[in-house]
Amino acid sequence: MKRTLLITACLAILSRGVLAADNAQFANDEKSIRAAIASYVESFNKGDASAVAAHWSETGEWLDPEGTPIQGRDAILTEMKAYFAGGKKPQIELLDLSVQFLAPSVAVEQGSAIVTRPGEVANESSYLAVHVRENGRWHLSSVRELAPKPSPPPSHYEQLSELEWMIGDWIDADGGSAISWHAEWTANRNFISRSFSVMIEGRIDMSGTQVIGWDPAAGAIRSWVFDSDGGFTEGVWSRRDDGWSIRAAGVLPDGRKASMVNIVRPIDNDTFTLQSIGREVDGELLPNIDEVTVIRK
Repeated sequence: MKRTLLITACLAILSRGVLAADNAQFANDEKSIRAAIASYVESFNKGDASAVAAHWSETGEWLDPEGTPIQGRDAILTEMKAYFAGGKKPQIELLDLSVQFLAPSVAVEQGSAIVTRPGEVANESSYLAVHVRENGRWHLSSVRELAPKPSPPPSHYEQLSELEWMIGDWIDADGGSAISWHAEWTANRNFISRSFSVMIEGRIDMSGTQVIGWDPAAGAIRSWVFDSDGGFTEGVWSRRDDGWSIRAAGVLPDGRKASMVNIVRPIDNDTFTLQSIGREVDGELLPNIDEVTVIRK
């Protein structure tokens, strides 16, 4: 038993020694690879096609974002000569560079490359490069340029985030009528879509949709309402100390023009009030609509 424990302990010590030696070798190899990468960048920025091609193995392969291959060091040299032949010298910068070993003589480099020419828009792409050790030196065996990641779609969420509390289902019930709302974000959070319905004695009397969005030209929040009777309004939102006022104008189903100011006051996360004042139809002043309380379902 003691002998078994002694052998196990010796094997553990030996394995730790081998692992430490491997780690030390990998650390030295990574330094060599990073030195080769720095040399590649320097040769590229000098426009030295021969020096750039010398970093490749004889059978190296270079694939562009479309997957078109350039096979062999000689073909890569020809490509680089043509690339550097233009009057504007390109410059390359590598970012987020990492090196991982797949085997003692094989390593993978990942990162992104920014190539610029004077007076032109910078070209950025990510890449994957395989380095192999040949005759004691590290060479590029394969480089694959990847298509740049698409830019995230534009969003006006920041400008509309103050209205995020509206998202959800709401109801205002009073006697024999009830008004309900459902609000949700549209794609990319560029608009808030609110559907509503008015119930009278158990049946839908009217329904419609309100779309709330950011107008970057006017620098303001706007809304559009379309109801099932054929009327529509457009409103401009203004911030108040206690909420929002919406100055709205539109056309009734019979063609008459209407205007009003709606006041929305959030009370808490589950309650807000709504009031309509300054109501006019074809220049005739109408009574205000008293403030009503709306609650989250």
